[in-house]
Amino acid sequence: MRPGRKGALAVALVLALALVGLAGCGNTLGTQGSEGEPIQLGDLKINVSETRFLNPSQPDDGQYLEGQKVPLPSSQAYLGVFLTMHNTSDHAVPVPTNGQMNVVDTTGAAYASIPSHTPFAAPLGTTLAGGGDVPAPDSAAANGPTQSALVLFLVAQGSTENRPLKLEIAYAGETGEITLDI
Repeated sequence: MRPGRKGALAVALVLALALVGLAGCGNTLGTQGSEGEPIQLGDLKINVSETRFLNPSQPDDGQYLEGQKVPLPSSQAYLGVFLTMHNTSDHAVPVPTNGQMNVVDTTGAAYASIPSHTPFAAPLGTTLAGGGDVPAPDSAAANGPTQSALVLFLVAQGSTENRPLKLEIAYAGETGEITLDI
């Protein structure tokens, strides 16, 4: 049984709409996502590759915590958010500062990123050249285990009970949010 003229037209219309819908998928990044999914804020594409608590007594984590207060009171912990950034424009843009990045739990408690000066740290508050990347190619962070730059947070030990934790980034007049996988 062959579809009539109206049936064939309906099928063609449905297929055309499906193709238009598929063509638009993945071309633009949003300002919200989950760990492993990039978001776009202004000219920066930001992607969190890993999030984990850092243990100062482990040699590998000790490198990430150089210059930080250790040991911590039992009520506090260091949270490492490892991320990449790419400047999608051809002009220099500022990299977010410590004051623009917070980890927020489900109770609304917010923890601001803290300064870190290790070779693995993200260069917060600096300028990124057009087409540039964080971490910079051939840097310790780019060649390290996560191949990402570290943004460090000092959080309450109990924050793990108030998941999901979200990384909020206020940048270029927008607020981005990445749900952390921890």
